[in-house]
Amino acid sequence: PADELQKMAELLGLRDKCREGALGDPALAASCLADNRLNLDVYLDGCCRFLQLFEGRQGEVLQVEFLRLSSNDRLLGTTLDILPHLKHLKSLVIKGGHARDEFGSCQHGSLTSLPPDMGNLRCLTHLDLTFNSLSTLPSCILHLSSLRVLLVSHNRLVALPEDFGSLSKLTFFSAMKNQLKDLPRSIGDLAVLQDLDLSENALEFIPEEMGNLHNCTELDLSGNHLPSIPDSLANLKSLRRLHLHSNLLVTVPASLASLPNLSRLDLQNNCLRAVPPEIQTLPFVRLRGNPLGETEPSPQADESSAGRLQRLFLASGEGSFTVTSEGCKVVLACGIHFYFPPGAASDPQQIYFRTLAPDPQWVKLRHHDVLLSRVLELQPHGVKFQQEVKIAMPYASPQTPHQREVVVRTFSGQSWSDLRTRVKQKRKSKKHVAHCSVLHFSWFLVVSRLVQNECKVPTEGTLLFSSVDPNIKVTFPPGVTEEPRTVKMQVLPVSAGEIEEITADAGCRASPLLCLSQDSLVDFLRPVRIQLPLPPGVTGINLDQSRLHLLHGDLEGQTWDDITSQVVLEFTHLYAVFEVTHFSWYWLWYTTKTYIGGIAKKVYERLRMYQVNFIALQRKKDPEQVLLQCVPKHKVDPVLKKLQDRYRGPEPSDMVEMFEGEQFFAAFEGGISINMDRPDCVDGRLSFIFYSHLKNMKEIYVTSPVDRKDQAVKGQVSFYRGAIPESIPEEASRRRKGPDSLWLVTLPIKLPRLKPRWGENPGPPNGFSFPPLNLGNAETGYLTQANLLSIARRVGADWQTIGLNLGLTYQQIERIGYNHREDLDKQILDMLFSWAQQNSEDPDCVSKLITAMKESGRQDIADEVETIIELGRQKYRESIRRVGL
Repeated sequence: PADELQKMAELLGLRDKCREGALGDPALAASCLADNRLNLDVYLDGCCRFLQLFEGRQGEVLQVEFLRLSSNDRLLGTTLDILPHLKHLKSLVIKGGHARDEFGSCQHGSLTSLPPDMGNLRCLTHLDLTFNSLSTLPSCILHLSSLRVLLVSHNRLVALPEDFGSLSKLTFFSAMKNQLKDLPRSIGDLAVLQDLDLSENALEFIPEEMGNLHNCTELDLSGNHLPSIPDSLANLKSLRRLHLHSNLLVTVPASLASLPNLSRLDLQNNCLRAVPPEIQTLPFVRLRGNPLGETEPSPQADESSAGRLQRLFLASGEGSFTVTSEGCKVVLACGIHFYFPPGAASDPQQIYFRTLAPDPQWVKLRHHDVLLSRVLELQPHGVKFQQEVKIAMPYASPQTPHQREVVVRTFSGQSWSDLRTRVKQKRKSKKHVAHCSVLHFSWFLVVSRLVQNECKVPTEGTLLFSSVDPNIKVTFPPGVTEEPRTVKMQVLPVSAGEIEEITADAGCRASPLLCLSQDSLVDFLRPVRIQLPLPPGVTGINLDQSRLHLLHGDLEGQTWDDITSQVVLEFTHLYAVFEVTHFSWYWLWYTTKTYIGGIAKKVYERLRMYQVNFIALQRKKDPEQVLLQCVPKHKVDPVLKKLQDRYRGPEPSDMVEMFEGEQFFAAFEGGISINMDRPDCVDGRLSFIFYSHLKNMKEIYVTSPVDRKDQAVKGQVSFYRGAIPESIPEEASRRRKGPDSLWLVTLPIKLPRLKPRWGENPGPPNGFSFPPLNLGNAETGYLTQANLLSIARRVGADWQTIGLNLGLTYQQIERIGYNHREDLDKQILDMLFSWAQQNSEDPDCVSKLITAMKESGRQDIADEVETIIELGRQKYRESIRRVGL
């Protein structure tokens, strides 16, 4: 009764809060109430607005039929107590996922139960509780006598109630991504169920009663632990799509081939060694990822072989997975693989992952390192495993494998260290993959470094050779150290051509650069003997010792000191030999120059730099879409050749030099601008980080405040240097300071004069005009222009998700959003009518629209479309009867 509701509102103190403004602007809250619908899940304070409306417009709230709330809302509990009084409610959505946690993953909502009185909502046909924290299904749901659609995906359900089959009107049920291990036998009582999704659970058994779902058209059991399925599934005569991939199936019933309407059977990634011929010959069956034709392993074979492990294939939108004590293999959409052996995790462990763009602020590359991958972050940080977990990371192939080696590098939270890495190249795809094993999770990336040789130096002494240049060796005599210590050696070969090009002196030559380091701060007790090859073209016969210089460099390569007079140099026909007591960098030079330290510093700086060109291209079909890229000089021609069919633009810029990991910016000038709200936009400029083997490319939409209906706009994009990288040579640092030195290059950009486009009509107030539309056909019912306009008013913030599910591309969605970035209504209209025009000739377009709405979580709109279509069918049948046909 209304008086009781009034008393409840007063007890909650809502009236006082409204007067004090504690629940926000009443006018703003009232604007959320449209007709009999309340879409409040798009607001951070949606429940707060609901309480505001309930106090101020109680009569209208009690008539609401469609309600959407976010379960990430702190006032959800108070709101739930009022919901049982909304007797006219037909569709209720209480979803989580509207907030993100510290890992960037969607955060589950706080909903763990529902008020018992909600079972009295006799009109409720659609209930969506996805992305919440339900461990059991609220008992009140079983009393919702009109319920047709129930979604409880992304919760923590471990079982369904035994009397779950009492939901006699249920047509759609989704419980994907829970922890269900078995199903109640009463599930077979859902006589009108059409769509059942139980994917990505822990099901080990399917009851025979599931064969009683005679109206079921789609059944998804993928991503479970099923070793078999019951023969009774062959009784599902209405079944069209059966998803069984990523299970542990060792056999499937041959009777599945007799299903008359089956058009898709997915058996990929199971343990099938043989498949019945009736199944194997079906044109729509998928069997990839099964050990077909392989013999059974011997009893001595490892029972935990990869073929017996659960396989998880994660889509691009997913950010977590669960590892159990049984182990599993996981494949991410980006190509990264994980292998968790049985026993690696003693208890179920949720693993969160994401790939990040490398940030020079914390991804510290060493000298001559080359970054080959994005950063992989695995959470929880520091989680320990009982056995080593194998990680396989694809990477961009380096170009000088003889002088370099590929390693996986991990970050402990304070410092980076290199892991023992094994490299493979896939036969078919030719992609390079780096393999490593770890006992804990943190951050990982792939780098190419100078080949590193190392050894443990005992008190007895030892000998260390370079695998890059065997002519380089270090001899440790007996008694060189009291405690064993680890010594590392890296060699950077430098060709005579590089030296001549940089110094412009044909007589200037140098040996390979030798980098020595150790894990001890104590000098050696006895001199260590180092052998370096003489520079190219120099032998013991033609050697002029006055031209030979031994240089000692600091660990950053900032200074190079001539120590020739401080050591005793011995010469053979091919080598120079000297002794030291501590390690650093050593370089042997042969030149007539006197101040060789400055020359070496300049050469060393240039060896670390890359010669690059900038390109700025515009898409031929859409000149407002601009591609910017920084390309190493040797890759410019291949890159342009790939892009020439779709893009046009000016010639690449003049060559400039950049360091690995150096920041630069792109600024649009001359009447051209971009969206300043982009996360990579700093002070109106696009931020880039140059990595020689990663794609330094961005595609963006540009616009101009100038009216382009009468004339084109000629602007430009200029590139500027960013922050100075750490530990670069001092001279290079000086050249990068000052406003003039920050500018790199400028390339022209031209936006053509605008042509009249569909939808441009200054007459209507909303800026759109639409041609007549009749989607569908007379027999199945039409959707008209007026129907689409009515649907558009209800779409709201879900328009992008709906557009993608309708088949629009990400570029189309981005384009629509950019064109109408200040008007949500125009974004929705443009999306819907763009799709409608593209699909007006498709007889199944209406059913695709209904499916897209369901996949987007908008069952309320799907119901409305179905109602419109059913009304059209009725009118068609009545007209047929009237004319006697």
